[in-house]
Amino acid sequence: MHKTALLVLTALLPLHAAAQDRPNILLIVADDMGYTDLGVYGGEISTPNIDALAGEGILFTRFHTAPVCAVTRAMLLSGNNNHVAGMGEQYGFHDARRSLPGYEGHLSERIAPLPRLLRDAGYHTYSAGKWHLGTAAEHSPRAAGFERHFNLTQGAAAHFSSTGFHEGGSLYREDGEDAEFPDGAYAPELYTDRLIGYIDSNRGDGQPFFAYAAYTSPHWPLQVPERYLDLYAGRYDAGYDVLREQRFAAAKRAGVIAADHELPPRNPAVVPWNNLSDEQKRIESRKMELYASLLHHFDDQIARLVDYLKSADLYDNTLIVFMSDNGAAADDFYNSGGYSEYLRAHYDNSYENMGKPGSFVSYGLPWAEAGSAPFSRHKGYTRQGGIAAAMIVAGRSADRSGVINDSYLTVMDLAPTFLELAGARYPTGPGLRPMLGESMVDVLAGNTHAAHDDDYATVLYYEGRAFIRQGDWKLVNLHPPFDETTYELFNLADDPGETTNLRNREPARFAALVELWHARRQELGILLPENN
Repeated sequence: MHKTALLVLTALLPLHAAAQDRPNILLIVADDMGYTDLGVYGGEISTPNIDALAGEGILFTRFHTAPVCAVTRAMLLSGNNNHVAGMGEQYGFHDARRSLPGYEGHLSERIAPLPRLLRDAGYHTYSAGKWHLGTAAEHSPRAAGFERHFNLTQGAAAHFSSTGFHEGGSLYREDGEDAEFPDGAYAPELYTDRLIGYIDSNRGDGQPFFAYAAYTSPHWPLQVPERYLDLYAGRYDAGYDVLREQRFAAAKRAGVIAADHELPPRNPAVVPWNNLSDEQKRIESRKMELYASLLHHFDDQIARLVDYLKSADLYDNTLIVFMSDNGAAADDFYNSGGYSEYLRAHYDNSYENMGKPGSFVSYGLPWAEAGSAPFSRHKGYTRQGGIAAAMIVAGRSADRSGVINDSYLTVMDLAPTFLELAGARYPTGPGLRPMLGESMVDVLAGNTHAAHDDDYATVLYYEGRAFIRQGDWKLVNLHPPFDETTYELFNLADDPGETTNLRNREPARFAALVELWHARRQELGILLPENN
Protein backbone atom coordinates (compact mmCIF):
# COMPACT_ATOMS: atom_id res chain seq x y z
CA MET A 1 0.00 0.00 0.00
CA HIS A 2 1.26 3.52 -0.77
CA LYS A 3 2.42 5.30 2.36
CA THR A 4 0.04 8.25 1.91
CA ALA A 5 -2.92 5.87 1.85
CA LEU A 6 -1.56 4.10 4.90
CA LEU A 7 -1.40 7.36 6.82
CA VAL A 8 -4.98 8.21 5.94
CA LEU A 9 -6.14 4.80 7.17
CA THR A 10 -4.13 4.84 10.39
CA ALA A 11 -4.66 8.46 11.45
CA LEU A 12 -7.41 8.52 14.07
CA LEU A 13 -10.13 10.06 11.95
CA PRO A 14 -13.04 8.59 13.96
CA LEU A 15 -11.77 10.29 17.13
CA HIS A 16 -11.62 13.80 15.70
CA ALA A 17 -13.43 16.29 17.86
CA ALA A 18 -15.87 18.74 16.35
CA ALA A 19 -14.07 21.55 14.53
CA GLN A 20 -15.18 24.17 17.03
CA ASP A 21 -13.66 22.13 19.89
CA ARG A 22 -10.22 22.09 18.33
CA PRO A 23 -7.91 25.10 18.29
CA ASN A 24 -6.40 26.75 15.30
CA ILE A 25 -2.61 26.49 15.57
CA LEU A 26 -0.21 29.26 14.55
CA LEU A 27 3.43 28.18 14.75
CA ILE A 28 5.87 31.08 14.35
CA VAL A 29 9.56 30.25 13.92
CA ALA A 30 12.30 32.87 14.16
CA ASP A 31 15.49 32.10 12.25
CA ASP A 32 18.81 32.31 14.15
CA MET A 33 17.48 34.48 16.97
CA GLY A 34 19.63 34.77 20.10
CA TYR A 35 18.34 33.58 23.48
CA THR A 36 18.22 37.05 25.06
CA ASP A 37 17.13 39.06 21.99
CA LEU A 38 13.50 39.49 23.03
CA GLY A 39 12.52 42.05 25.62
CA VAL A 40 10.92 39.43 27.87
CA TYR A 41 14.19 37.45 27.86
CA GLY A 42 16.25 40.50 28.80
CA GLY A 43 16.90 42.07 25.41
CA GLU A 44 16.99 45.79 24.68
CA ILE A 45 15.51 45.44 21.17
CA SER A 46 11.90 46.64 20.89
CA THR A 47 9.72 43.51 20.60
CA PRO A 48 6.44 44.56 22.27
CA ASN A 49 4.19 42.32 20.20
CA ILE A 50 6.09 39.11 20.90
CA ASP A 51 6.51 40.19 24.52
CA ALA A 52 2.73 40.64 24.74
CA LEU A 53 2.25 36.96 23.89
CA ALA A 54 4.41 36.07 26.89
CA GLY A 55 2.28 38.36 29.04
CA GLU A 56 -0.83 36.44 28.02
CA GLY A 57 0.65 32.95 28.08
CA ILE A 58 3.74 30.99 29.09
CA LEU A 59 7.41 31.87 28.64
CA PHE A 60 9.67 28.81 28.61
CA THR A 61 13.26 29.18 29.78
CA ARG A 62 14.57 25.65 29.07
CA PHE A 63 13.27 24.91 25.58
CA HIS A 64 15.84 23.15 23.40
CA THR A 65 16.32 22.79 19.66
CA ALA A 66 19.05 21.37 17.45
CA PRO A 67 22.19 23.46 16.81
CA VAL A 68 21.25 24.40 13.21
CA CYS A 69 18.20 25.30 11.13
CA ALA A 70 17.34 22.29 8.96
CA VAL A 71 18.02 19.79 11.73
CA THR A 72 15.62 21.60 14.05
CA ARG A 73 12.95 21.84 11.35
CA ALA A 74 13.12 18.12 10.67
CA MET A 75 12.67 17.40 14.38
CA LEU A 76 9.89 20.00 14.65
CA LEU A 77 7.78 18.51 11.85
CA SER A 78 8.37 14.88 12.84
CA GLY A 79 8.51 14.79 16.63
CA ASN A 80 11.62 12.69 16.20
CA ASN A 81 15.42 12.69 16.17
CA ASN A 82 17.05 14.36 13.19
CA HIS A 83 18.58 11.10 11.91
CA VAL A 84 15.25 9.28 12.05
CA ALA A 85 13.71 12.26 10.24
CA GLY A 86 16.37 12.19 7.49
CA MET A 87 18.41 15.29 8.38
CA GLY A 88 21.58 13.90 9.93
CA GLU A 89 23.51 16.68 8.23
CA GLN A 90 22.73 20.04 6.68
CA TYR A 91 25.62 21.23 4.56
CA GLY A 92 27.36 18.10 3.20
CA PHE A 93 25.69 17.87 -0.19
CA HIS A 94 28.52 15.66 -1.45
CA ASP A 95 28.82 13.67 1.75
CA ALA A 96 29.19 9.94 1.07
CA ARG A 97 26.51 9.32 3.70
CA ARG A 98 23.87 10.98 1.50
CA SER A 99 22.82 7.59 0.16
CA LEU A 100 22.39 6.13 3.65
CA PRO A 101 19.37 6.20 5.99
CA GLY A 102 19.49 9.22 8.26
CA TYR A 103 21.33 11.43 5.77
CA GLU A 104 18.77 11.83 3.00
CA GLY A 105 18.69 15.63 3.28
CA HIS A 106 14.87 15.66 3.29
CA LEU A 107 12.09 14.25 5.45
CA SER A 108 12.42 10.49 5.43
CA GLU A 109 9.91 7.69 4.94
CA ARG A 110 10.51 6.68 8.55
CA ILE A 111 8.33 9.53 9.86
CA ALA A 112 4.83 10.83 9.18
CA PRO A 113 5.04 14.62 8.63
CA LEU A 114 2.99 16.69 11.05
CA PRO A 115 1.24 18.84 8.40
CA ARG A 116 0.06 15.74 6.55
CA LEU A 117 -1.40 14.29 9.74
CA LEU A 118 -3.17 17.53 10.60
CA ARG A 119 -4.49 17.85 7.04
CA ASP A 120 -5.87 14.32 7.22
CA ALA A 121 -7.39 15.19 10.60
CA GLY A 122 -9.47 17.93 8.98
CA TYR A 123 -7.20 20.96 9.37
CA HIS A 124 -6.39 23.47 6.68
CA THR A 125 -2.59 23.51 6.49
CA TYR A 126 -0.66 26.59 5.38
CA SER A 127 3.01 27.56 5.28
CA ALA A 128 5.04 30.59 4.28
CA GLY A 129 8.74 31.20 4.69
CA LYS A 130 11.74 28.92 4.95
CA TRP A 131 11.45 25.20 4.22
CA HIS A 132 15.05 23.88 4.11
CA LEU A 133 13.96 20.24 4.00
CA GLY A 134 14.54 19.39 0.36
CA THR A 135 14.36 21.22 -2.96
CA ALA A 136 12.80 18.51 -5.16
CA ALA A 137 9.04 18.44 -5.77
CA GLU A 138 8.69 15.10 -3.98
CA HIS A 139 10.27 16.66 -0.87
CA SER A 140 8.36 19.93 -1.00
CA PRO A 141 5.97 21.47 1.55
CA ARG A 142 3.09 20.24 -0.61
CA ALA A 143 4.41 16.67 -0.42
CA ALA A 144 4.65 17.01 3.39
CA GLY A 145 0.99 17.93 3.61
CA PHE A 146 0.66 21.70 3.21
CA GLU A 147 -2.51 22.62 1.35
CA ARG A 148 -1.29 26.14 0.49
CA HIS A 149 2.29 27.37 0.76
CA PHE A 150 4.91 29.83 -0.45
CA ASN A 151 8.38 28.76 0.63
CA LEU A 152 12.06 29.38 0.19
CA THR A 153 13.31 25.83 -0.28
CA GLN A 154 16.92 26.55 0.75
CA GLY A 155 18.52 27.70 3.98
CA ALA A 156 18.80 31.42 3.28
CA ALA A 157 18.23 34.13 0.70
CA ALA A 158 18.33 37.86 0.19
CA HIS A 159 15.23 39.51 1.65
CA PHE A 160 14.58 41.82 -1.31
CA SER A 161 15.31 39.52 -4.27
CA SER A 162 16.10 35.98 -5.40
CA THR A 163 19.81 36.67 -5.92
CA GLY A 164 20.64 34.49 -2.95
CA PHE A 165 24.08 33.55 -1.69
CA HIS A 166 25.35 31.14 -4.34
CA GLU A 167 25.26 30.44 -8.07
CA GLY A 168 21.75 29.86 -9.38
CA GLY A 169 20.04 32.12 -6.88
CA SER A 170 17.32 31.14 -4.45
CA LEU A 171 14.61 28.60 -5.17
CA TYR A 172 10.96 29.08 -4.21
CA ARG A 173 7.89 26.88 -4.40
CA GLU A 174 4.25 27.89 -4.24
CA ASP A 175 1.47 25.33 -3.89
CA GLY A 176 3.74 22.57 -5.15
CA GLU A 177 5.10 24.41 -8.19
CA ASP A 178 8.29 26.35 -8.90
CA ALA A 179 7.75 30.02 -8.14
CA GLU A 180 9.50 33.36 -8.56
CA PHE A 181 10.20 35.88 -5.82
CA PRO A 182 7.89 38.82 -6.65
CA ASP A 183 9.55 42.02 -7.86
CA GLY A 184 9.55 44.73 -5.22
CA ALA A 185 8.70 42.38 -2.35
CA TYR A 186 10.38 42.22 1.05
CA ALA A 187 10.43 38.63 2.30
CA PRO A 188 9.13 39.00 5.89
CA GLU A 189 6.23 41.15 4.69
CA LEU A 190 5.55 38.81 1.77
CA TYR A 191 5.35 35.79 4.09
CA THR A 192 2.93 37.63 6.36
CA ASP A 193 0.76 38.62 3.38
CA ARG A 194 0.65 35.05 2.13
CA LEU A 195 -0.33 33.54 5.47
CA ILE A 196 -3.06 36.07 6.12
CA GLY A 197 -4.39 35.47 2.62
CA TYR A 198 -4.39 31.69 3.04
CA ILE A 199 -6.20 31.82 6.39
CA ASP A 200 -8.72 34.37 5.15
CA SER A 201 -9.53 32.38 2.01
CA ASN A 202 -11.19 29.63 4.05
CA ARG A 203 -12.42 31.66 7.01
CA GLY A 204 -15.84 30.61 8.20
CA ASP A 205 -15.91 27.16 6.59
CA GLY A 206 -15.86 25.36 9.96
CA GLN A 207 -12.39 23.84 9.62
CA PRO A 208 -9.54 24.75 11.96
CA PHE A 209 -6.14 25.69 10.51
CA PHE A 210 -2.48 24.95 11.13
CA ALA A 211 -0.32 27.84 9.91
CA TYR A 212 3.47 27.45 9.89
CA ALA A 213 5.03 30.92 9.77
CA ALA A 214 8.68 30.06 9.10
CA TYR A 215 10.20 33.52 8.83
CA THR A 216 13.71 34.19 7.57
CA SER A 217 14.15 36.90 10.21
CA PRO A 218 16.51 37.77 11.83
CA HIS A 219 18.74 35.50 9.69
CA TRP A 220 21.43 37.18 7.62
CA PRO A 221 21.65 39.09 5.32
CA LEU A 222 20.75 42.03 7.53
CA GLN A 223 18.62 43.87 4.98
CA VAL A 224 15.78 46.11 6.14
CA PRO A 225 13.34 48.58 4.53
CA GLU A 226 14.62 52.15 4.41
CA ARG A 227 12.41 53.36 7.25
CA TYR A 228 14.10 50.84 9.58
CA LEU A 229 17.72 51.55 8.60
CA ASP A 230 18.51 53.99 11.41
CA LEU A 231 16.10 52.95 14.17
CA TYR A 232 18.99 51.86 16.39
CA ALA A 233 21.65 54.35 15.31
CA GLY A 234 24.23 54.77 18.05
CA ARG A 235 22.64 52.21 20.38
CA TYR A 236 25.54 49.75 20.25
CA ASP A 237 28.54 52.05 20.33
CA ALA A 238 29.61 50.61 23.70
CA GLY A 239 30.36 47.31 21.94
CA TYR A 240 29.64 43.62 22.15
CA ASP A 241 31.49 42.93 25.41
CA VAL A 242 29.31 45.45 27.23
CA LEU A 243 26.16 44.13 25.55
CA ARG A 244 26.95 40.57 26.64
CA GLU A 245 27.18 41.65 30.27
CA GLN A 246 24.07 43.81 29.98
CA ARG A 247 22.06 40.96 28.47
CA PHE A 248 23.23 38.61 31.23
CA ALA A 249 22.16 41.00 33.99
CA ALA A 250 18.84 41.74 32.27
CA ALA A 251 18.06 38.02 31.86
CA LYS A 252 18.38 37.67 35.63
CA ARG A 253 16.02 40.59 36.20
CA ALA A 254 13.56 39.06 33.73
CA GLY A 255 13.57 35.80 35.67
CA VAL A 256 14.74 33.62 32.79
CA ILE A 257 17.93 32.61 34.61
CA ALA A 258 18.62 32.15 38.30
CA ALA A 259 20.08 34.92 40.43
CA ASP A 260 23.17 32.80 41.17
CA HIS A 261 23.84 31.93 37.52
CA GLU A 262 27.40 32.88 36.53
CA LEU A 263 28.36 34.27 33.14
CA PRO A 264 30.68 31.80 31.37
CA PRO A 265 34.15 33.00 30.37
CA ARG A 266 34.11 34.94 27.10
CA ASN A 267 35.04 33.06 23.94
CA PRO A 268 38.79 33.57 23.36
CA ALA A 269 38.13 33.73 19.60
CA VAL A 270 36.38 37.08 20.09
CA VAL A 271 38.69 40.10 19.82
CA PRO A 272 38.08 42.39 22.82
CA TRP A 273 36.09 45.46 21.84
CA ASN A 274 38.71 47.81 23.21
CA ASN A 275 41.32 46.26 20.90
CA LEU A 276 39.42 47.35 17.78
CA SER A 277 40.26 50.46 15.81
CA ASP A 278 37.72 53.28 15.65
CA GLU A 279 36.78 52.28 12.11
CA GLN A 280 36.33 48.63 13.13
CA LYS A 281 34.10 49.73 16.01
CA ARG A 282 32.01 51.85 13.64
CA ILE A 283 31.42 48.90 11.30
CA GLU A 284 30.75 46.45 14.12
CA SER A 285 28.23 48.79 15.77
CA ARG A 286 26.43 49.16 12.46
CA LYS A 287 26.06 45.39 12.16
CA MET A 288 24.26 45.16 15.47
CA GLU A 289 22.11 48.18 14.68
CA LEU A 290 20.89 46.43 11.56
CA TYR A 291 20.30 43.15 13.36
CA ALA A 292 18.17 44.96 15.92
CA SER A 293 16.24 46.69 13.14
CA LEU A 294 15.56 43.37 11.41
CA LEU A 295 14.22 41.85 14.62
CA HIS A 296 12.18 44.99 15.27
CA HIS A 297 10.62 44.63 11.80
CA PHE A 298 9.95 40.96 12.51
CA ASP A 299 8.06 41.92 15.65
CA ASP A 300 5.94 44.25 13.53
CA GLN A 301 4.99 41.27 11.36
CA ILE A 302 3.84 39.38 14.44
CA ALA A 303 1.62 42.37 15.20
CA ARG A 304 0.09 42.07 11.73
CA LEU A 305 -0.69 38.37 12.25
CA VAL A 306 -2.19 38.92 15.68
CA ASP A 307 -4.21 41.94 14.54
CA TYR A 308 -5.61 39.91 11.65
CA LEU A 309 -6.63 37.03 13.93
CA LYS A 310 -8.39 39.45 16.26
CA SER A 311 -10.18 41.32 13.48
CA ALA A 312 -11.27 38.02 11.91
CA ASP A 313 -12.60 36.75 15.26
CA LEU A 314 -10.09 33.88 15.21
CA TYR A 315 -7.74 34.91 18.00
CA ASP A 316 -9.63 33.40 20.95
CA ASN A 317 -9.62 29.97 19.33
CA THR A 318 -5.97 30.01 18.20
CA LEU A 319 -2.98 28.50 19.99
CA ILE A 320 0.11 30.57 19.17
CA VAL A 321 3.59 29.10 19.55
CA PHE A 322 6.59 31.36 19.01
CA MET A 323 10.10 29.87 18.97
CA SER A 324 13.60 30.26 17.59
CA ASP A 325 15.13 27.44 15.58
CA ASN A 326 18.57 27.53 17.26
CA GLY A 327 21.00 29.87 18.97
CA ALA A 328 22.49 33.08 17.62
CA ALA A 329 24.41 32.73 14.34
CA ALA A 330 28.11 33.58 14.09
CA ASP A 331 28.38 32.94 10.32
CA ASP A 332 29.86 35.62 8.06
CA PHE A 333 29.89 34.11 4.59
CA TYR A 334 30.62 37.44 2.91
CA ASN A 335 34.08 37.54 4.46
CA SER A 336 34.98 33.85 4.66
CA GLY A 337 34.01 30.43 3.38
CA GLY A 338 32.99 28.91 0.09
CA TYR A 339 30.32 31.50 -0.75
CA SER A 340 32.53 34.55 -0.25
CA GLU A 341 33.61 34.96 -3.87
CA TYR A 342 30.02 34.87 -5.14
CA LEU A 343 28.75 37.23 -2.45
CA ARG A 344 31.50 39.78 -3.02
CA ALA A 345 30.75 39.75 -6.75
CA HIS A 346 27.01 40.35 -6.26
CA TYR A 347 26.76 42.52 -3.13
CA ASP A 348 28.35 45.71 -1.83
CA ASN A 349 29.03 45.86 1.92
CA SER A 350 30.51 49.35 2.00
CA TYR A 351 29.50 51.22 5.15
CA GLU A 352 27.04 53.51 3.35
CA ASN A 353 25.32 50.51 1.73
CA MET A 354 25.07 48.27 4.80
CA GLY A 355 21.50 47.10 5.40
CA LYS A 356 20.24 48.08 1.96
CA PRO A 357 19.00 45.61 -0.68
CA GLY A 358 22.41 45.37 -2.38
CA SER A 359 24.31 44.43 0.78
CA PHE A 360 24.89 41.07 2.45
CA VAL A 361 25.83 41.81 6.06
CA SER A 362 26.03 39.34 8.95
CA TYR A 363 26.57 40.39 12.54
CA GLY A 364 29.19 37.71 13.17
CA LEU A 365 30.76 35.90 16.09
CA PRO A 366 31.15 38.72 18.66
CA TRP A 367 27.51 39.83 18.59
CA ALA A 368 26.33 36.18 18.43
CA GLU A 369 28.21 35.53 21.66
CA ALA A 370 26.40 38.50 23.23
CA GLY A 371 23.06 37.20 21.96
CA SER A 372 23.78 33.75 23.43
CA ALA A 373 24.36 35.14 26.91
CA PRO A 374 23.94 33.66 29.49
CA PHE A 375 25.23 30.51 27.82
CA SER A 376 28.39 29.27 26.14
CA ARG A 377 28.97 29.36 22.36
CA HIS A 378 26.35 29.81 19.60
CA LYS A 379 24.61 28.24 16.59
CA GLY A 380 26.37 25.14 15.29
CA TYR A 381 27.45 24.02 18.77
CA THR A 382 25.77 21.49 21.03
CA ARG A 383 26.67 23.71 23.98
CA GLN A 384 23.69 25.53 25.49
CA GLY A 385 24.34 28.65 23.41
CA GLY A 386 23.57 26.64 20.27
CA ILE A 387 20.50 24.74 21.44
CA ALA A 388 18.78 26.68 24.26
CA ALA A 389 16.16 28.82 22.53
CA ALA A 390 13.29 31.15 23.29
CA MET A 391 9.75 29.74 23.22
CA ILE A 392 6.48 31.44 24.12
CA VAL A 393 3.06 29.75 24.00
CA ALA A 394 -0.16 31.75 24.26
CA GLY A 395 -3.81 31.69 23.31
CA ARG A 396 -6.27 28.81 23.30
CA SER A 397 -5.09 25.96 25.56
CA ALA A 398 -2.33 28.14 27.08
CA ASP A 399 -4.10 31.14 28.58
CA ARG A 400 -1.93 31.42 31.69
CA SER A 401 -1.22 35.19 32.05
CA GLY A 402 2.51 35.66 32.30
CA VAL A 403 3.72 32.29 33.61
CA ILE A 404 7.43 31.43 33.44
CA ASN A 405 8.12 27.70 33.14
CA ASP A 406 11.63 26.31 33.69
CA SER A 407 11.00 22.64 32.83
CA TYR A 408 13.09 20.91 30.19
CA LEU A 409 11.43 20.72 26.77
CA THR A 410 12.62 19.78 23.31
CA VAL A 411 11.48 20.82 19.85
CA MET A 412 10.34 17.21 19.37
CA ASP A 413 7.56 17.86 21.91
CA LEU A 414 5.61 20.22 19.68
CA ALA A 415 4.34 17.71 17.11
CA PRO A 416 2.75 15.35 19.71
CA THR A 417 1.26 18.41 21.42
CA PHE A 418 -0.40 19.62 18.24
CA LEU A 419 -1.67 16.14 17.39
CA GLU A 420 -3.28 15.74 20.81
CA LEU A 421 -4.98 19.12 20.54
CA ALA A 422 -6.21 18.17 17.06
CA GLY A 423 -7.70 14.90 18.29
CA ALA A 424 -5.36 12.92 16.04
CA ARG A 425 -2.86 10.19 16.71
CA TYR A 426 0.49 9.41 15.20
CA PRO A 427 0.11 6.41 12.87
CA THR A 428 1.72 3.01 13.01
CA GLY A 429 2.83 1.02 9.99
CA PRO A 430 5.72 -0.77 8.33
CA GLY A 431 8.90 1.29 8.55
CA LEU A 432 7.40 4.13 10.59
CA ARG A 433 9.21 5.05 13.80
CA PRO A 434 7.25 6.34 16.81
CA MET A 435 7.75 9.92 17.91
CA LEU A 436 10.35 10.59 20.59
CA GLY A 437 8.78 13.84 21.79
CA GLU A 438 6.05 13.97 24.42
CA SER A 439 2.90 16.07 24.54
CA MET A 440 2.96 19.38 26.43
CA VAL A 441 -0.83 19.68 26.66
CA ASP A 442 -0.97 19.19 30.43
CA VAL A 443 1.91 21.64 30.89
CA LEU A 444 0.08 24.27 28.84
CA ALA A 445 -3.09 23.72 30.87
CA GLY A 446 -1.24 24.04 34.17
CA ASN A 447 -2.01 20.47 35.22
CA THR A 448 1.67 19.62 35.56
CA HIS A 449 4.96 21.51 35.51
CA ALA A 450 6.97 19.20 33.24
CA ALA A 451 6.37 17.00 30.22
CA HIS A 452 9.38 14.76 30.95
CA ASP A 453 10.63 12.90 33.98
CA ASP A 454 14.29 12.76 34.98
CA ASP A 455 14.87 9.51 33.08
CA TYR A 456 13.95 11.06 29.73
CA ALA A 457 17.02 11.25 27.51
CA THR A 458 17.76 13.40 24.48
CA VAL A 459 20.55 12.28 22.16
CA LEU A 460 21.75 14.30 19.18
CA TYR A 461 24.71 14.30 16.83
CA TYR A 462 25.48 16.85 14.16
CA GLU A 463 28.68 17.31 12.14
CA GLY A 464 31.18 16.24 14.78
CA ARG A 465 29.32 17.61 17.81
CA ALA A 466 27.06 15.55 20.06
CA PHE A 467 25.19 15.76 23.31
CA ILE A 468 23.35 13.37 25.58
CA ARG A 469 21.06 14.88 28.19
CA GLN A 470 19.22 13.02 30.92
CA GLY A 471 17.60 15.03 33.66
CA ASP A 472 20.01 17.81 34.59
CA TRP A 473 23.07 15.91 33.36
CA LYS A 474 24.62 16.59 29.99
CA LEU A 475 27.47 14.86 28.16
CA VAL A 476 28.85 17.04 25.34
CA ASN A 477 31.93 17.66 23.23
CA LEU A 478 33.05 21.10 22.11
CA HIS A 479 34.93 20.83 18.81
CA PRO A 480 34.98 18.33 15.93
CA PRO A 481 36.33 15.93 14.85
CA PHE A 482 34.22 13.82 17.15
CA ASP A 483 36.14 11.81 19.73
CA GLU A 484 34.52 10.22 22.78
CA THR A 485 37.62 10.94 24.84
CA THR A 486 36.80 14.66 24.60
CA TYR A 487 33.34 14.31 26.16
CA GLU A 488 32.71 16.60 29.11
CA LEU A 489 30.08 16.14 31.82
CA PHE A 490 28.02 19.02 33.23
CA ASN A 491 25.20 19.38 35.72
CA LEU A 492 23.06 22.07 34.13
CA ALA A 493 21.02 22.72 37.26
CA ASP A 494 24.16 23.96 39.02
CA ASP A 495 26.17 25.03 35.98
CA PRO A 496 24.04 26.14 33.01
CA GLY A 497 27.06 27.93 31.55
CA GLU A 498 28.90 24.58 31.20
CA THR A 499 32.04 25.79 32.94
CA THR A 500 32.88 22.93 35.35
CA ASN A 501 33.63 19.52 33.82
CA LEU A 502 32.52 16.82 36.29
CA ARG A 503 33.78 13.86 34.27
CA ASN A 504 36.42 12.87 36.82
CA ARG A 505 34.31 13.69 39.88
CA GLU A 506 31.29 11.68 38.66
CA PRO A 507 32.78 8.59 36.95
CA ALA A 508 29.67 6.43 37.40
CA ARG A 509 27.39 9.09 35.93
CA PHE A 510 29.83 9.66 33.08
CA ALA A 511 30.05 5.94 32.28
CA ALA A 512 26.26 5.56 32.32
CA LEU A 513 25.77 8.41 29.85
CA VAL A 514 28.49 7.07 27.55
CA GLU A 515 26.74 3.69 27.61
CA LEU A 516 23.46 5.43 26.79
CA TRP A 517 25.18 7.23 23.90
CA HIS A 518 26.37 3.91 22.45
CA ALA A 519 22.91 2.37 22.66
CA ARG A 520 21.05 5.35 21.21
CA ARG A 521 23.60 5.82 18.43
CA GLN A 522 22.66 2.42 17.11
CA GLU A 523 18.91 2.96 17.56
CA LEU A 524 18.93 6.34 15.82
CA GLY A 525 21.25 5.43 12.94
CA ILE A 526 23.98 7.95 13.80
CA LEU A 527 27.05 7.36 11.64
CA LEU A 528 30.42 8.75 12.65
CA PRO A 529 33.10 9.69 10.07
CA GLU A 530 34.97 6.44 10.67
CA ASN A 531 31.85 4.53 9.60
CA ASN A 532 32.16 5.84 6.02
